[in-house]
Amino acid sequence: MSARPDLTRARRLVVKIGSALVVDPQAGAPRAAWLAGVAEDIAAARARGTEVIVVSSGAIALARRVLGLTRKRLRLEEKQAAAAVGQIRLAQAWAEALSAQGITAAQLLLTLEDTEDRRRYLNARATLGTLLGLGAVPVINENDTIATAEIRFGDNDRLAARVAEMVEADQLILLSDIDGLYTADPRRDPAAAHIPAVAALTPEIEAMGGEPPPGYSSGGMRTKLVAARIATQAGCAMAIALGRPEGRLAEHPLTALTEGARCTWFLPAPEGRSARKRWIAGALAPLGVLVVDAGAARALAAGRSLLPAGVRAVEGSFERGDPVLVRGADGTELARGLSAYASADAARIAGHHSDEIETILGWRGRDEIIHRDDLVLHATADAPPG
Repeated sequence: MSARPDLTRARRLVVKIGSALVVDPQAGAPRAAWLAGVAEDIAAARARGTEVIVVSSGAIALARRVLGLTRKRLRLEEKQAAAAVGQIRLAQAWAEALSAQGITAAQLLLTLEDTEDRRRYLNARATLGTLLGLGAVPVINENDTIATAEIRFGDNDRLAARVAEMVEADQLILLSDIDGLYTADPRRDPAAAHIPAVAALTPEIEAMGGEPPPGYSSGGMRTKLVAARIATQAGCAMAIALGRPEGRLAEHPLTALTEGARCTWFLPAPEGRSARKRWIAGALAPLGVLVVDAGAARALAAGRSLLPAGVRAVEGSFERGDPVLVRGADGTELARGLSAYASADAARIAGHHSDEIETILGWRGRDEIIHRDDLVLHATADAPPG
């Protein structure tokens, strides 16, 4: 079994927090002291050089009392209305908690389609990357107000895993009401054994997922195991940890983890990063071609991104996020990847330096036409596979 991941060494961390942790069900209000403690943990992580993204549930729970929606089961339109009211309160609670630590909070509302549609996925990823670069902490929730089916993805476990995959986080923490995965439900079976680490999601492990628990939270161990599969296949370690640990660290769950609090770590698949590269290389039908000069070809072989200056011609019709081929001047296929610009815009900036993009297009996008994270090289004598 591999060693337990070290939270203090995380480069990019996603923290998912459920409704039961954020909201005091008796008062129908945010747990201000607990949120303040988590904000302190986030500030400490950032001081270590870790970028942090929060995926927070709680909007519907925060609006139930004020709207008089106190019964257990709500109609879809009531959930949508509650989300519209509660999201303002949730965002305010996080903004206040993070502001006390000198941190700017940013709100993003995502849907399943935002993570599945390639163009919207890239838009969301670019926004998150920019916010992190500007020093903000994105606070993400599902956009429950426009759901067209029962709000079940609102458990946010899968959403958090998709976000971790999207931003290439190296660790995802699911803060929960349980300190990890057990061989059986410990609330029903006193002989249930805690599992400290999971190297692979076998059928036996997946069979340990149960039904969602009662109450405001719509998650459960089953959704957490689904999240674990998404995250680990993307090369991201994931932990299920107690959101309100015992003792002096009750309001500092991330600090408790750094000090060795019990949890279950799901270890990343060794090939997680290359799996996405293989998907780009073999599963996408290119919609266009970028012809590059010798200098750009050498830069690609050295593992760099494709900049506009190295592009000599743009062929085909494609949109931002579509797959394209990269060819040398002699027609040799060098790579394929996902274009950061539509074909018309790529043709306009081809041959120009990145600092000229805004002048040419009237807006500033990415410096690269294809970022190296979205690029797969063909195996040649001069370059290894991407």
